[in-house]
Amino acid sequence: MDAQIALLAIGALFFLFGTGVWIGLSMIGVSIAVMWLFAPAKPAGDAMATVIFSDSSSWTLTALPLFIWMGEVLFRTAISEEMFRGLAPWMGRLPGRLVHTNIIGCSIFAAVSGSSAATCATIGKMTVPELRRRGYPESIAIGSLSGAGTLGLLIPPSLIMIVYGVQAEVSIAKLFAAGILPGILLAGLMMAYVAGWSLTHPDRIPPPDPPLPFLVKLRESGALIPVVLLILLVLGSIYAGIATATESAAFGVLGSFAIAGWQRRLTWRNLWESVMGATRLTSMILLILAGASFLKLAMGFTGLPRHLAETIAALHLSPAMLIVAIGLLYIVLGCFLDGISMVVLTAAIVLPMIEEAGIDKIWFGIFITIVVEMAQITPPVGFNLFVLQGMTGKSIFWIGRASLPFFLMMNVCLVLLYLFPGLVDWLPGLMISAPR
Repeated sequence: MDAQIALLAIGALFFLFGTGVWIGLSMIGVSIAVMWLFAPAKPAGDAMATVIFSDSSSWTLTALPLFIWMGEVLFRTAISEEMFRGLAPWMGRLPGRLVHTNIIGCSIFAAVSGSSAATCATIGKMTVPELRRRGYPESIAIGSLSGAGTLGLLIPPSLIMIVYGVQAEVSIAKLFAAGILPGILLAGLMMAYVAGWSLTHPDRIPPPDPPLPFLVKLRESGALIPVVLLILLVLGSIYAGIATATESAAFGVLGSFAIAGWQRRLTWRNLWESVMGATRLTSMILLILAGASFLKLAMGFTGLPRHLAETIAALHLSPAMLIVAIGLLYIVLGCFLDGISMVVLTAAIVLPMIEEAGIDKIWFGIFITIVVEMAQITPPVGFNLFVLQGMTGKSIFWIGRASLPFFLMMNVCLVLLYLFPGLVDWLPGLMISAPR
């Protein structure tokens, strides 16, 4: 009976999501109702205040608004134009030519952003008009940008990894290190698809630009120096054991201001817009985290997480089948929820399952990050799809179809990571220290 009421509460939660009530407020409201039903002797207000303060006072979470602010500052600079200018001369002889600037550009910007939507918007504001002007097919140009934009979640620093690390109580620095090789692998798979597509459709790819001398290419590549230095500052300080993830985020904010000042884009208006953009996004994420913390406590009183874990254990699923089942769950949830909501909403149920199955939490963090990436390009709720809809005027479902091959590349990446877990484990194992 208790389990049935708990499932009813989950149904009410998704009903509230569907009506447009804020996700954080929906979780808090349902949690209060569950507390009244299952723990009437425990004041719901006191419990809510205690658990939200306890979970939100984590020092690790301080990195979240700082990385968001860094991305907001860079979004208002000329960094996308500089990156396109630096990359384009080297792409002319590759199958697919300038389409690869979407993937490589997103990979580079992901290393200083942490946000999928910001990566997609920043790179897209330069590459989409340029590829259109040169006559590249819109399906491959927009689809590759939609798929590669998700690398903002996998290549560190990553907002999803910070949220997951707090929920799973694992090292953020180790999660960041674990995401590097899978990020490179996924970018390589996407580039391989673009190359294969262009070789099978040679008539749809415009002819290359006239070749440039090698020294001219090198001079154009100088435009990449500021962002490369920022990557070294942010990630190098973590992996060298000099700074925690939070301290490196502060370095990143200072570095983004330096780039904006060097490009003469650091105005009072841009500063104010970056502060307000970071405040809005951080507030949204923290409200979701607060609601999830309270919901986790409330669901604990129902016994639902324990019942589900026992039910899954009774099925005697192999680790591979458990991973497939969890992956399918997240893909379905990704059609209706954003990535952060998915992670915090399911952590209390999923983490005990993977611990019981003996699955490493660092590896699972990378797995869940890639599955959340899939959610960014699945209609009807896909943040990258919304970004590109506003940028291109195409429908959500048209962009979703164009993104489908890159969705499949993410599935291939997951299979490879399962078969070769060393791709995730190797770099974290080399770290001398792993500050949170």
